[in-house]
Order: sequence, then C-alpha cells, then structure tokens
Amino acid sequence: MSYREIYQIENEKAKERYNLVLERIRQAAAKPETQERFTDYFQRTAQFILLSADVLDMEGKGELEHRSLTECEQLNRRLYEDILPHNYDCSYANPAYAAEKLGAEFGGALCFLYTECRALIAYAFEGRLADMTILLELFVEVYTCFCDSNGTDGEEIRRILYWHFHDYSEILVTQSVRESIDPQLDFFTGIVQHADFNQLTYLYRYGEYISDNEIKTAEYLSGLSAEQIQAMADTFTEGYRIGFEVTNKDLSKKKTVSIHYAIGFERVVRAAMQNFAKLGLKTVIFRDAVSSMGNKGHGKRGCYSAAANRQFDFDHRNDNAWYLDKAFVERRLEVLREAYETYKEAASVFAGPAVQEVFGEEPFAPANKKEAAHYDEKQQKLLVYYANQAGQITNQYIKGEERSFTIIAYPLPAIGDDYEQIFAQTVRLNMLDYMLYRNMQHRLIQVLDQAERVHITGQGGNRTDLYVSIWKLERPDEQTAFENCVADVNIPVGEVFTSPVLKGTSGVLHVTGVYLNELYYKDLELTFTDGMVTGYTCANFTDPEENKRYVHENVMMQHETLPMGEFAIGTNTTAYRMARDFQIADKLPILIAEKTGPHFAVGDTCYSHAEDTKVYNPDGKEIMAKDNERTQIRKEDASKAYFNCHTDITIPYDELDAITAILPDGSTIDVIRDGRFVVPGTEQLNIPLEQ
Repeated sequence: MSYREIYQIENEKAKERYNLVLERIRQAAAKPETQERFTDYFQRTAQFILLSADVLDMEGKGELEHRSLTECEQLNRRLYEDILPHNYDCSYANPAYAAEKLGAEFGGALCFLYTECRALIAYAFEGRLADMTILLELFVEVYTCFCDSNGTDGEEIRRILYWHFHDYSEILVTQSVRESIDPQLDFFTGIVQHADFNQLTYLYRYGEYISDNEIKTAEYLSGLSAEQIQAMADTFTEGYRIGFEVTNKDLSKKKTVSIHYAIGFERVVRAAMQNFAKLGLKTVIFRDAVSSMGNKGHGKRGCYSAAANRQFDFDHRNDNAWYLDKAFVERRLEVLREAYETYKEAASVFAGPAVQEVFGEEPFAPANKKEAAHYDEKQQKLLVYYANQAGQITNQYIKGEERSFTIIAYPLPAIGDDYEQIFAQTVRLNMLDYMLYRNMQHRLIQVLDQAERVHITGQGGNRTDLYVSIWKLERPDEQTAFENCVADVNIPVGEVFTSPVLKGTSGVLHVTGVYLNELYYKDLELTFTDGMVTGYTCANFTDPEENKRYVHENVMMQHETLPMGEFAIGTNTTAYRMARDFQIADKLPILIAEKTGPHFAVGDTCYSHAEDTKVYNPDGKEIMAKDNERTQIRKEDASKAYFNCHTDITIPYDELDAITAILPDGSTIDVIRDGRFVVPGTEQLNIPLEQ
C-alpha cells in the first residue's frame, strides 16, 4: 500500500469527528465566546486551523500538485508568516508575547498549544485527516474551558495538555517509529521520484517553509550536468557501502535505508535512491519533527528546510516540559517497545541512515527567554533516563552491530556571494584522494600507538591544556588504538580517532568560538577529570548561571557529567584552507570542522552499541580502543554505560600549539608543533596551511 491508501483507512474512521470539531472551530474563528483578553488568541489560532483545513481539502482534491508557482509562494507565505522574524514579536508562538498578552497563568500553555497546532501544516499536506482531528479536538477542549462562565485556571489547562499527550502516546510514537523504517510511507520518496526539476513548484509539495536557500539550491543543481550529479550521489552511496565493508557487517541482509536531506537537493537524492536500489535497498524518507513529541528543535533529522525562524525553534525546543513526568516517560517507553514489536520485521532489515547535511547560515546566538518552557531538575533526570532506555529498546530491534551510516555535507546559498565556488570546492573536498590520506594517517597512527598519553595545548587566546590517556596494546604488531578514518561513513577524508581511556584523561578543553548543532558558543570551556566533565561554561551571556545552563542543555544534553568519548586529530588541512579563504570557519558543520584540527567528543564513543564487532584498519591491524570504563559495564547495566549523545568540539589549527605523544618511558614525540604536522611522511598536510 502507498501512504495515501494507509492514511485513507484511518481518515475514514475519523471523518465524522473531524467535521464536527471543524464546525466548532469555524464558530470560534468568526466570534470567540471567551473573555476579551483571550478573544484575539483564539480567533487567530482558529483562523490558522481553518487555513490548514483548506490545505487538507486541496490535497484531497489533488489541487496541491497543480498550482502555479505564484499560488505556491502565496500559500507558503500565509502558512508561515506568523512566525517569521519580522512578525515574531507579535506572534502567539512567541512565549514572551503570549505571556504579555495572555498573562503568566495562561500565556505559556496557550503559546505551546498554538505551536503544536502548527503541526497541522504537515498533516494537511500529507492528507492525514485523522492526525489533524486529534489536534483540533485538543484545541476545542481548551477553547471550551475559556468559554465556561465559571472560568478556568492554569492547572486545568495543564491537565488537559498532559492527558492529551499521555492518551495519544501510542498513536504518536507508533507513527514516528513507522515513518523512520517503513518504505510504504512514500509521501517524500514520491516527491523525489516524480518531481519535474524544471518546475520549482515541486519544492512546495512538502508543506515546509521554502526560502531562498531551497529555491537557489534547486536552481543551482538543475544547472549541473548529469555526470556531476551522479558523481555526488556515487560518493554518498559508496561511502555507505564501504562503511559496511570495513566493519565486517553484512549489507545483503538489509532491505531499507533512510536518506536525510535538505529540500532543494532532490536531484542528488533521486540519483542516490537509484544507487541504493542497485544495492538492494529501498529508500525511506521522513519529515523532521513537527511536534514536541518528536523532539522538535533539537537538530534537523529526516527531510527538512531552512528554519523559518531559528529563535522560534529555540524557544520551543523544551516544549515537552509541559507534560513530562515519570508516568508519561514510562508510558512512552512502553508504547515505544510495542511500536518496535509491531514493526520488528521492518526494523530488522533497516540498514541505517544516509545523511546529507547542509551548512552556510549565519551562526545563531539565541535569546534565552524566561517565558519559554524549561525543564526542572526532575525532568532533566527523566530525559536522561528516557534517552538511555529508549536507546536500549531501539538497539534491540535495530541492532548496532548490524547497522551503519554515512554522512556528507554541502553548502547553502546563504553562505554568501561565493556560494557556487564554495559548493564546487566542497564537492572536490568530498572526493579527495583516499589513498594519499590513508597513507599519511597511517604514519600518524604509528606514532600515536606508542603513546601512553597525548598532551594537547592551545596557543594565543586558546587555553587548552589537556592530557588524553591511550589504550594499551598487548600486541602492537597486530593491534592499534586509532582508526584510520578515510571517506566512508564520515565524508570527507581526514581524521584518526580513538576512544580514550578515561582514567588519566584530565585538563581543560577550550575554543574561542564554535558552532555546534546550529548554536554558537563563545569561549566554550570544559574541564575533565579522569575522562569525565567536571566543569563547563561559555561566554555567550553576561550571567554565569545562564552560560552554564546553555551548555548544560545543548552540549551536556541535560547530563550532569559526560565522558570524553573520542579524541581525534583532523588532517583535512584542505578543508581548513577553504574555511579560511572564504572566511566561513564559523559556518562549517561539525562533519567538516572536526577534520580541521584535533577534536574531542563528549558523550558516547564512535563504537556505541557495536563494541564487540571486530574492526580493522586498512593495514590489517585490529582496532582495540572501542570501549572505555563506562561502556565496559554495558552487559551489567546498559543504562549506565551509554549517554545517547556525541558532540564533537574542534580546536582549529590556528589555535593549536602542539600535540605530543608521551611514551611509557617518559620520552616524547611531537605529532604537531606550532600548529604544523611534524611526523615524517605527513609534510604534505602542511601545504594548505602555508599557502
């Protein structure tokens, strides 16, 4: 069955409810029966809902596919204009505005409700009447409380919101799981397969916000030759295939792959889908989260467009705080397991994600609003608990030792006037000589494998002074502590990495400025003691506590501490040179930035849930450093072994003083000195640094 057939069954069951609740909303849109101070909110929200209902009606009649470009642009603007930056100060999606107009008792809850209602856009374009009905009924239930002559209070509204998400957890979670692994849900693959790339109207079929980024990307790619597009797709899918090969995983056992991409890249995605089909894999594509239930606002996943307003996304990243408690978490874990059990066959043949990232937007330093939802201490602990438990459940059905991934990145037009040059340079970057880097990285590993510890220091304004303990090899002629990472799962080439021994890994990691998961950090500083973070701060805000909270939420991922899960040396000096030449260092994604200097990951190792899988370097040596002292307890208590996060923090070459290998006898060998590679046979890496 196609997605239309699947949803039609559900839609028919909900049609009567939908018509009834829609009529009530029409009444609210015409003349709300509430106190005057709530009239504007309910009227505007009801009008937005009716606009979404009109879209659903157009979808049902097949009209969305036959609109002119002007009609597409006008509708897209109407759907998103309320949250665009120039309108956001007067939007009920803005927690500060909602609190000001609706009062502290109701502002937050009603702001959250309206934001959730914005998921209706996605549901309407996909023809999901049943899902729309659920949201419409929630809106009417809240609206009715405000129509009561006896009035209502914040606690009653909060209860309604809580039980909505508790009661519908099964539907929402099951849908989310299915979307990620079931190729029958082919709404997105259908767009990619059938789009006429000469007609930009296809961009508007998603229902996502369409900006100049999406339009100009599609226009630029339409001008590339078929050979150029195929080469980009081949680099992407071949990296995926090699990822299975080098980790000794059997790709032939798998039947599906999920592609993550930014709208505008459909030409490349179509070619990639065809490549994957030749490998025996059907493509799954799903939409980036549109609800707080899907972890909306915490990085882009699936199919997505540039944010209509990044402050809006930031304001609502913690919206599940409105209903997050122990009972809800346990219920969600229960239905997550049930969902995977329902779709266990599809999960067992899922090979993993193939990810195309984008970069180029201006670094975003958000305003941290007190009116936005925030987690309390209990909720922070619950989030950690849920992530651990959910990770274990997922790994039971999509086994880490059987899956792989690949990831590649391309620039957006927002990067500036040099976009086409940067794009062409990025393509070349993604295709750098595999063998050349493999051989130079082998020379680095020969030195690093001798080390007991590695000492990393910064220069200039960089305060890094850090010791990293290295795995002891029992048979150095057969074993290695470092992976020689070339262009397979992580494209482009250019790093050697290890899972540090935690004991003895201590000191300060500092970067003067870094862009992590779409957020900017000034003077980010982490302190490690025996491999665990024992202190952290940044300089984004004047208030030290606000700085600490910002890092805690977005780098530490609500954990009180995290281990150093990775130490790596990036060797892609060509990428570093590109960043400096075009002055885009602050816009590079982690994927490329991590190759432009040493980097350190906080969270899980690169071998999370696959520690027992034997992995070898091209020279035949087995990689031994896949565990640390935390992951080694996974068989006794997996909840304490994993943190379900991994964030790379890179020191750029111009902030790097030295990397020195310290041998067991106390002698030293420099790997980098004064920001330059000094191991014999790696001199070519310095050429881009000196141009």
